[in-house]
Amino acid sequence: MRNLFTRMKETISADLHQLLDHKEQKNPIAALNHYLRQCEQETEKVRQLVERQHTLKEQFNREYHLALDMMKKRHEQAQVAQAAEEAELHEFILKEHAHYEERAKRVKESYEDASKQLEELEQKYEEMKHKVKDMHIRRMELMGRENIARAHHRMNSVMKTEASYASYSQFDEMETYIDQLENQINTNYYRQTVDSKIAELEKRVKSS
Repeated sequence: MRNLFTRMKETISADLHQLLDHKEQKNPIAALNHYLRQCEQETEKVRQLVERQHTLKEQFNREYHLALDMMKKRHEQAQVAQAAEEAELHEFILKEHAHYEERAKRVKESYEDASKQLEELEQKYEEMKHKVKDMHIRRMELMGRENIARAHHRMNSVMKTEASYASYSQFDEMETYIDQLENQINTNYYRQTVDSKIAELEKRVKSS
């Protein structure tokens, strides 16, 4: 089982290094999402292995009790054959009893090994689930930091000292332009008014 987890770890590590060599290296969040999907897939595979190991454990347990039942049955049959002085049958039943006894011993060892391996798998599986959950939380933290960094970058680009001076100078230039335009309009209006008054006075003088 340790070899299994070692291979899984090496596979994920190799895939991650290969991933970072591609274009997604420019987008760490996208690379992290891809890595998380791989981890989730591996975790799902381990879950299936845990279920399979649990099934094997139950099968070993069932076979063990079947062997015990057959041992008990053959033991009782051996006593009957011996009492009936059926030597050949008695010998055959004793061989059967020994066969089931050996099977029960072997299956019991397999059951104990399967139980130990299942316990190890379940612990590793829980560790993997916690690890994936921690990585999800870590991703959210990184995304939050990325958002803050982007927001500060955009705010700084607007609120830089040079940019502010440039903006204020543009307002000053606009205000100066409007003042000049107003003065020009007022001057033109005054000139037109003076010209019209002089023309009216000239008419009055001529008529008198």
